[in-house]
Amino acid sequence: MMGRGRAAGRRRSPLGAFALAGVMALVSGCGSPVDFYRPGEGGADEPVVGLGGAAPYVRPRPGRPRAADPPGGVPVAPAGGRVYAATGPGMIAPGARGMPARLYVADGRGIEVIDPRTLRLVGRVGGGVAASAVVPSWDMRRLWAADTVHGVLVPVAVRTGRRGRPVKVADPAGLFFTPDGRTALVVAGRPRRLEVRDPRTMRPRASVPLPCAAANGDFSLRGRTLVLSCAAAGTLVRADVPRRRVAGAVRLPDGARPGDVRLSPDGGTFFVADAAKGGVWAVDARAFAPRGFVRTAPGARGLAISRDARRLFVAGGGTLAAIDFRTRRVTARWPLPGGGDAVPGGVSSDGRALWLADSSGLVYAVSTRTGRVLRHARLRGRPAGLCVHPQPGRYSLGGTGLYR
Repeated sequence: MMGRGRAAGRRRSPLGAFALAGVMALVSGCGSPVDFYRPGEGGADEPVVGLGGAAPYVRPRPGRPRAADPPGGVPVAPAGGRVYAATGPGMIAPGARGMPARLYVADGRGIEVIDPRTLRLVGRVGGGVAASAVVPSWDMRRLWAADTVHGVLVPVAVRTGRRGRPVKVADPAGLFFTPDGRTALVVAGRPRRLEVRDPRTMRPRASVPLPCAAANGDFSLRGRTLVLSCAAAGTLVRADVPRRRVAGAVRLPDGARPGDVRLSPDGGTFFVADAAKGGVWAVDARAFAPRGFVRTAPGARGLAISRDARRLFVAGGGTLAAIDFRTRRVTARWPLPGGGDAVPGGVSSDGRALWLADSSGLVYAVSTRTGRVLRHARLRGRPAGLCVHPQPGRYSLGGTGLYR
C-alpha cells in the first residue's frame, strides 16, 4: 500500500507549496456491510457548500408518485422539463446535506480524501483498494470505489468512512444508476458486457453483451437508454435499459476516439469528447446520428457542465475550453497547469470552481469564469480519477459527475 500522500499548494501562487496539517485516517479494513440507505428515508438538514455560499435545495412539487417513480416519490423526469434544473448552485439533496465537502482522489493504490477549502489531506481509504475511480451511489450516501486490479467494487459510507465488503465484478470500467434508483449498471471491460445489478447490494440480475469495450456514458432524457462510448472502436453504443438489450450503435468517422458523454440541457443531443479529433461530437439523441463537431483542442477527453447549465467544459491536452450550449461555439480557451492530460472531477456546489486532476499528481480548481487556477494540491501518487462530493442534484447517475 502506498504511504500517506502530501497535499501542497498556495492560494495566490498556483505553483507554490502548501504545508500539510491535520491528517486524520479514515477507517480501513473490511468490516460488516454498509447500512444501505433506502430511497424515501429522511436525512440531515445542514447545507453543504463548495467554495462559496449555497442556495437552499428546491424540492420537487408535491404530487402523487407515478408508477415509474422510485420509493419516496422522487421524480424520474427532469425537474421543470429541463435536464439540469435540479443541479443549480447549492441545490444539495436532503439526503446529502450535512456531508462535508471533500475531494476523493483515486490513485490506483487507494483513495486520498482532501478538504477542498484548506487542501489538507484529511483521510485515506487504503487497505488493498486499488481504486481507479470513485462513484457516488444513487442516493449519494455512499461511494463505490472501482478496483479493476482485483475486480471488485468497494462500498464506503460517506459519513463514517466505513468500508463494506468488496463485491466481485469482472473489470469494472464504469458504474451507473438508473434515474429511478432501482438498478445499477456496471460496464465490464473483460468480457465486454453491461451487468444489471441491485443498486444496494450489487448482486447480479442480468447481463447484456456489448459489441465493444465501453467505459463512459450518460442517460437519455427519460433514462430509458444509456449511451456508452467505446474509445478503441471509435463507436457509440445505445443500450435499452428496460428491455436489457443493445438498441443500436454508431461508428464515428475514422480515427475518432470518443471519451466522456454528456446530455444537453434540453435532452436532444449527446455531446461526446474526442481526444483524437480534438473536440466534441454532437449526436442527435433521437436519431442517434452525428449532427456536427465542435473543435476545442487536441486531447479533449473530459466533460463537465456549468451550474447554470449554459456551458459545457471540455478538458484535455493542457487546455480547458467552454462551449455555449445554445450556439455550440467555443467561448473561451484556457491553458491548464503543466499542460497535463487533466480529467474533470466535478464543479463545486456554488458553481465557481471546476476541479480537475492529472496523472502528474496535481489536483486543482480553476475558476469557471476566468479559467484562473484558484488552488491546487500535489500528491505523491498519480491520480487516475477524481470525485467531488457531494454535488447538487436530486440523485446521482454514477459515472463522473452525472446528476439530475
